[in-house]
This record gives sequence, C-alpha cells and structure tokens, in this order.
Amino acid sequence: MSQQTEAAYRRALEWIHSIGRFGMKQGLQRIEKLLSLLGNPQEQLNYIHIGGTNGKGSAAAMIATVLQESGYRTALFTSPYISSFTNRMSINGRDINSSRLVKLVEQIRPLVEKIGEDPALGSMTEFEVVTALALTYFSSEQPDLVVLEVGLGGRLDATNLVRPLVSVITNISLDHTEVLGETVEAVAREKAGIIKNGIPVLTGAADRRAQQVIAEICRERRSPLFWALPAGENVPPGVKSAFAERRKILAEGQLLDYHGLSRSYRELQIPLRGRHQIANSAVALAALELLAERGFSFSEEELRRGLGKTTWPARLELIGEKPLLILDGAHNPAAMEGLAASLPEYFSYRRLIAVVGVMADKDLSMLDHILPLAETVILTRPELPRAASPEVLAAFVKSRFSGKLLVEAVVERALEKALALGGPEDAVLVTGSFYTVSEARLAARKKDSA
Repeated sequence: MSQQTEAAYRRALEWIHSIGRFGMKQGLQRIEKLLSLLGNPQEQLNYIHIGGTNGKGSAAAMIATVLQESGYRTALFTSPYISSFTNRMSINGRDINSSRLVKLVEQIRPLVEKIGEDPALGSMTEFEVVTALALTYFSSEQPDLVVLEVGLGGRLDATNLVRPLVSVITNISLDHTEVLGETVEAVAREKAGIIKNGIPVLTGAADRRAQQVIAEICRERRSPLFWALPAGENVPPGVKSAFAERRKILAEGQLLDYHGLSRSYRELQIPLRGRHQIANSAVALAALELLAERGFSFSEEELRRGLGKTTWPARLELIGEKPLLILDGAHNPAAMEGLAASLPEYFSYRRLIAVVGVMADKDLSMLDHILPLAETVILTRPELPRAASPEVLAAFVKSRFSGKLLVEAVVERALEKALALGGPEDAVLVTGSFYTVSEARLAARKKDSA
C-alpha cells in the first residue's frame, strides 16, 4: 500500500469511526433512505441472514467456506473485526481492498451528511454506514450469495432490509439488555424480527422461552420453522429438527456426527474448539441443507473440505506457546460460560493468567465464570470510549476473586505483564471483548516480528 493510499484509508476509517456508536439509534428509516439514494443495492443479491446472541459469526464462517469450496462466489459480512477493519466484508475469503473501501467512502459520505441534516432522520450510526458500504460493495461484485450477519438484535438492525433465502437465528441469551430487553422473551422477539413472511427459518435457540417466541412469530408470518441443536438439547415438538454430537476432541478442533433434516454425516472435522461449536456446526449444516433446496447444492466431499478449512479467529484461538497464549472474544454470560467449560477440555496448563477488558455496557457477572479458573487476573481497557475502566472492573472483581489482581490500563502492557508472569507450563488467556482481543493479537504479532 502506497503512503498516499494508506493515508486515505486511515482518513476513511477515522470518518467511519467518528459517525456514532454502533446501535445507538435503532430504526430502519436512515438506512432505508441511504440505500435508496444508492439505488437499493440490497435488492440485487441473494442472502442468508444470520442473527442470534452467540455463535452467529462461527456459523456464518462455516456456511461461507463450504459454499466457496462448492464453487459459489460467496460474500461474508460480519462484525466486529479482529485484525483489520476490512475483515468485515469479504468475497471468497478475500477482504475488501483498502483503496476500494476509500472509493466507497467517498461515494457514500456526502449522502450520509445529507441525511444527517434532516431533523426527521438524524445522524446515522457507524453500523448503518458500514452495512451500506458492504451492500454497495457486494452489489457491484455480484457474488452468488451473501452470508449476512446481523449486528445488534434483528428487528431494527441495519441489515434487516434484505429478503433472504433463509433466515437463521442461533442460540439466544441475555445481552445488550439496555437495547433488547431484560428477559429472554424480549431478546428473542427482537432477534426474531429478521423473520420474513414465507421465508424458511432455522434456529438453534435452546431456551424454551425463546423457542416459544420464535415459533409464535413463524406461525404469524407463515414461515416454515426448522431446528438445529446439539444432541440431548430440548427440541420442541412438531418441528423438523437436526442435531450434532461430538465424537472426539482433537488438538486443533473436534470430530462430530451430524443427523440432519434430510442428510447425515459421520466424523466431520471442524478446526474450531469448544462444545458450543458443536451447536454452531448443527446450525451451519442445517442452513446449508436449506440452501441446497434453493439451488446452492454441494457434495459431501465439498462439505468436508469446506468445514475443514473454516477459520474463525479469537474463538479459543491458540497463538503462542510456553506459556500458551489463548484468545477468546467472549463478552456475555453465555459465551463466558462456554469458554470456561472448554478451557480445561482443550488445554493443559499449570496456572491460568487472565487478561480481561470489557465494554462498560456489559453484564460484569459474566466474569464469575472465568475468575475461579485463574490464579492471576490483569484488568485492562481497549482503546475505545465505551470500554469499562480497569478501576471499575477492579471494584467489581476484588470481592469475588481471591487470587492476584493487577491493573494495567493499556492492553499491550497488560499482555506483556501476563507473558512475563507465565512460565512455560502456564497459560495466558485474553478475553472479555473482541476489541481487547484485537489489540492483544496486534501486540503479540508486533512482539513476534521484533
């Protein structure tokens, strides 16, 4: 990248990040207006639309990789990013080119500013603008299918102007309660807002309360409903269901058997760690079955190859040894519970040193899942205005944690301290937010290249 292009890219990102907090002003009027001014690019593409609380990114990655291996030109829109902003929009595994992103920003910026001048609409949010950038990019490239991940909620999410081939809702639990509601039923109703009249719906929601809400909305909208859960989970009566069960834990993933809506496969290998990834695999595989019924066919060989090539960073990701350096973006109680359950299954270590940084709007009780596993906890803060201060975290943690508690405000220094404390038989875990993990990954790479 030339210096001129790099400077233009940096200015484009600065403008995007200056727009306003993700999810601050929910509603579809602004994104509808912007897409209208852009010629409604969302109407020119095929989609699978994926919402839910946890697992939607992993399921999206598996679906996209299998379709790509099956010969389909496949776009993926996801959030947040781990290494680079351009990770958020890709085609066949290749991120958008930075110079292309700059041109799209130049195209969209005056329209965004024009909308912001209308008092009836108000200023756009960052996520609305990023969604418009992605849809405009994909429309110009015309992939065969777009795997589109919901940002926040569903009903009022900026992605919810598309009409997909299949709507997917992964597992549902409490998160973003200040926006989505304080009960599982309320959150489920917001997530189920992506259900469209007559469009097939697949869900991996295991909570009975969430299941009832989703089933009710599917009946109202006459949308066929399918279920995908791990073996042994609650499957409601009267719906066609698929399930997956783990066969074996591997050093870099796991083997599973899948019993599907119409197909079954034994000993599928996924390079993703954690029992929760079995649930995500069941959702991805059932979604692929529904897509096959709509023209996106695949062979068993293509399926196995695609699953085996799936990469999804910051999910029980091992990036260093002696001590082990593990990255996981768990940022709500359900995700943290899954992380805590999976750590001893996949990693052997003497002591665990946890580097934790979270957002200020999160339920800090999620830390109760990971604190009992750690000998030392280092509290930090990613460079983001809405991140919780380490001092606030310390006030919460110190009454619940009997181990060594440290505060280091800068993520890079917190990671350095953790690695210095850890011996060759220990493990360092970075968690609490994808933003914390992103900064730690960058710091680790810088250290390795030094």
